[in-house]
Amino acid sequence: MRGVLHPMSRYAMSMTRLIVVSIALAAIGTPALAQSGSQPGLTTAATPAPKPAATRVGKPYFVEFRARSALSYGHTFAVYGRVGGKIGSGVRVAGLHPFTDSSIPWMIGHLVPVPSETGASDGDTEDKYIVARYRVLLTEAEYRVLTSSIKKLQDGSPVWHAVLYNCNAFVADIAKSIGLKAPSTLQMPKEFIDDLRQINNSTTSATLRRPVAETPSHGL
Repeated sequence: MRGVLHPMSRYAMSMTRLIVVSIALAAIGTPALAQSGSQPGLTTAATPAPKPAATRVGKPYFVEFRARSALSYGHTFAVYGRVGGKIGSGVRVAGLHPFTDSSIPWMIGHLVPVPSETGASDGDTEDKYIVARYRVLLTEAEYRVLTSSIKKLQDGSPVWHAVLYNCNAFVADIAKSIGLKAPSTLQMPKEFIDDLRQINNSTTSATLRRPVAETPSHGL
């Protein structure tokens, strides 16, 4: 059918965009997407901070999947903890990115897998750089499943590769651990989070441990 791209064509286009961007950034020595914080003049417009939302009864915890802008093509990560908490005080950040603040591992990671870090990267805690988010409220039991899954992922010391296992893939594994569906990881961070929200809000089939989605409060 004319005007409709086959799914594999979409993946190929996404991979081509990643490769083109990485080659250009490597040529000019631009810092890595995860290590370097975004700068106001180089970011896309952040989404407006939503109004506070009441906590659902029996679901005092949350996980919020986020995408932020950066000097390159951005970064995807997860923020999780008790509703109303602050990052660093009961609320934690998990995300996959090349180790160290140097851009060299990031550039090498477009060719071969490189060692990674799985906590917060520069820019993750600054709300003004967030370009997409999807929050899910959790019961205490669901939150225990989430934290256990994240710990296993982090203890496994996953390597980072721009295509084979990137920040989207890491977040996808976190999402699937609590019964959510995950879209293709071969796309830009903002598109990945937008698709994650869409497929889980629109599905009508019941899933095991299906959490409740909610509009997040400001910042957290």
